[in-house]
Amino acid sequence: MPAFTTADGTELAYHVRGEGEPLLCLPGGPMRASAYLGDLGGLSRRRQLVMLDLRGTGDSGVPRDPADYRCDRQIGDVEALMDHLGWDSADVLAHSAGGDLAILHAAGHPERIRTLSLITTRARALGIDFTEEHQREAIASRVGEAWFETAGDAFDAIVPFHYGRWDAAAQAHAAAEAEQTNRRAAEVFPSPGAFDPAATRAAIARLDAPVLVLAGELDGGPRPHVAAEIAKLFPHAELAVQPGAGHYPWLDDPDRFARTVADFLARGGVRTAP
Repeated sequence: MPAFTTADGTELAYHVRGEGEPLLCLPGGPMRASAYLGDLGGLSRRRQLVMLDLRGTGDSGVPRDPADYRCDRQIGDVEALMDHLGWDSADVLAHSAGGDLAILHAAGHPERIRTLSLITTRARALGIDFTEEHQREAIASRVGEAWFETAGDAFDAIVPFHYGRWDAAAQAHAAAEAEQTNRRAAEVFPSPGAFDPAATRAAIARLDAPVLVLAGELDGGPRPHVAAEIAKLFPHAELAVQPGAGHYPWLDDPDRFARTVADFLARGGVRTAP
């Protein structure tokens, strides 16, 4: 298992899957080990996935100061991994809450972003987030599904609605979440001081890199119309809405997801690996 050491002495792990040009992958959760990303619906057959276990998750070490779980304090970890790999710039993919970290990193280090793929992403860093109303809107759209009566009668029973299909694969994926997530770190991740939306919006408005904002048609966080708001804040962004997909689109239609991301990356150009 490859690893590197950050500026504060924390040893972080990353996992490499597939071959080809590298794609740096930042997991969500927040603070969920990268294992849940799998091979991103077979995207590893098109690109080499370099998946970071954020501090305190998966095979990575725990920082001495728990305050270093805060999102903005992890920007240096992304920089340290890129330096460790000898990359001047990178294609970056982020899922869900990992989008906050990717956006902050891109705002602070735009020269290091070749392309940015934001997958069913949160954007608290930009002052945009999903709401309970958005979640209920997504739930209402599923009323005709066979399992709705058992899963939809209580707002707290929301996990099935994160998936386009509540099948055996989705249930196994959801069951693994508890052991993959650092709950304490997740609480610190968005804590006060982590985000300055006005400053980040101003920085992102100058980002030259192509950006893909991919939403799931059935997802409540973000809803497609919220993803469209996020995309409008980037000068070179495109929005893709995957039909029938929830929060984990690579599980709902692996081929479509991998093709959408790979086609975007191909249009963005290919970086020469070190």
